[in-house]
Amino acid sequence: SWMHQVRIYSRSNCHLCDVALETLMELQKEFEFEIDKQLIDGNPELEDKYGESVPVILINGAPHDFFRVDPTRFRNVMSKL
Repeated sequence: SWMHQVRIYSRSNCHLCDVALETLMELQKEFEFEIDKQLIDGNPELEDKYGESVPVILINGAPHDFFRVDPTRFRNVMSKL
């Protein structure tokens, strides 16, 4: 069955990225979705696009949030999918 995908663009040694990932993993207890973590390190295109904003979170390819995951906002979106 098709599962919702949450992509997180992050960098190595990025504390905010680690926190966002932990929050997403907690939210997996409530909603079914895959976490697709993408490091932008060394990818000029992605660094140009997301470098100043990581972590950047996309839900099913649609931009959702950056810097942090707001659990309330995330739940609102996921509950409507």
